[in-house]
Amino acid sequence: MTIHAARKDPVTSKLPEPPALQASDVHYSPGGNPVLRGVSLDLRPGAVTIIIGPNGAGKSTLLSVLAGDVTPDSGTVELGGKPLAAWKPIDAARRRAVMAQDTSVSFPYTAREVVQMGRNAWRRTERAAQDEAVVDNAISATGIGHLSARSVTLLSGGERQRTALSRVLAQEGSVLLLDEPVSAMDIAHQEQTLQTCRRLAAEGAAVAVVLHDLDAAAAYADWLVLLHHGQVHAAGTVEDMCRAEVLSEVYATPIEVFRTHEDGRLRVAPRR
Repeated sequence: MTIHAARKDPVTSKLPEPPALQASDVHYSPGGNPVLRGVSLDLRPGAVTIIIGPNGAGKSTLLSVLAGDVTPDSGTVELGGKPLAAWKPIDAARRRAVMAQDTSVSFPYTAREVVQMGRNAWRRTERAAQDEAVVDNAISATGIGHLSARSVTLLSGGERQRTALSRVLAQEGSVLLLDEPVSAMDIAHQEQTLQTCRRLAAEGAAVAVVLHDLDAAAAYADWLVLLHHGQVHAAGTVEDMCRAEVLSEVYATPIEVFRTHEDGRLRVAPRR
């Protein structure tokens, strides 16, 4: 049984719970080129927020702002109700974990060594005693046990992504920011990864995922955010957001939305 088929009510219907990470009226114009224009976004515990939009919409830049890797020109980003800039890097790393779009590693670390890097934030704490067990669990969750001793420089793109995801899981953050985590994976590992996102949300994490696959976004999201020209064009539940006219306009190509007979869920596909 797949996780998304069993889900009924979006977790985001419980909106009284405060956001784990919040961006408010964020503007960012590197070199005078507006990339983000007044973007506001809440990531809430227990919910998978999937950010969609065409190329150049500002999705990856928004995730970089949420991660603290990019400082916006104006607006605020708060982690746990406190400005992100006020957090010590080590403390921020204990609360939020980031998987960047580029998962390449220049040095010949083994896959296990890369996953172990996710535990760096917990050095010299009581949780360090659990390091090896946490790493083992993270490796098991992504199915890379057979790759543990292999250099990451020799892995395929999908294998590197699974290794990077294992590192994120090992970090044990309560906020996860994943930028196109399945782009190089085969379909089985794409499903496994997105089901892992659902499991983490069910355990209380706030999960944000940048995704290009609209059908997968409709299957796994609690909350969809549609970016267009650096702005939030629309945001809402899957039922609210998956409308053919809206998606077709933003993506500038005919898109159809229909409901399956088997389980009644919405499917999204280009009209061919």
